Amino acid sequence: MESVLEVKGLSAWFGGHQVLTDIRMDVGRNSVTSVMGPSGCGKSTFIRCLNRMHDLTPGFRSTGEILLDGVNIQSERIDPVNLRRRVGMVFQQPNPFPRMSVFENVAVGLKLNGKKLTRASIAETVEKSLHMAALWNEVKDHLDRPGLSLSGGQQQRLCIARALAVEPEILLMDEPCSALDPVSTAKIEELIEDLSERYTIVVVTHNMQQAARISDSVAFFLLGELIEMDKSGKIFTNPSDKRTEEYITGRFG
Repeated sequence: MESVLEVKGLSAWFGGHQVLTDIRMDVGRNSVTSVMGPSGCGKSTFIRCLNRMHDLTPGFRSTGEILLDGVNIQSERIDPVNLRRRVGMVFQQPNPFPRMSVFENVAVGLKLNGKKLTRASIAETVEKSLHMAALWNEVKDHLDRPGLSLSGGQQQRLCIARALAVEPEILLMDEPCSALDPVSTAKIEELIEDLSERYTIVVVTHNMQQAARISDSVAFFLLGELIEMDKSGKIFTNPSDKRTEEYITGRFG
């Protein structure tokens, strides 16, 4: 499988506290990679490094390389705003913009892109993005309602539509189902599977069953280190590292 992201020797600190140590892994194009491990193992810090979300965090620093199509995104020459258009993100808690309608929530990224788009073009992209997020049929008659009026699962799919509207290449998801009910979780998981045909997706999850259901590859983190990364089937049936096996069988975490 062709790699779209190559992480080489990534280490990260908040102040004097090291949270990631020498992470080395490749992420395949048009695949779903799950990052799992116990709380505090560095999963969320890692995924936020992939689009430099921590740039604005006081005291944060990192070393190593993260290559996106062979270009190091850690370089000072890389514009983080443009990077985040290519590498979108969906957070744990659904976060529709307040005082914005369903339509405006999806369109907002287009307007911030600096491109001059016609109303018809924006409307077309909003509809397309809501279709891709499996939300169009539920909201097509209510596009002027506040985004916050939707259910939790619908809000999360609205945030996915907002991320898709600017046509990213990679979609990062930080525990996107942890605040959702089982029905909404199933819809998001089905959506992830559908989207992986067009996008590269990296998902942080604390749910091993979910990782097994949705992933092509799984990376197991422990205490800021990447312990093991392999195809999903192998990780869950025949892991190479004893610590992975102990975590999967519930001996810790």
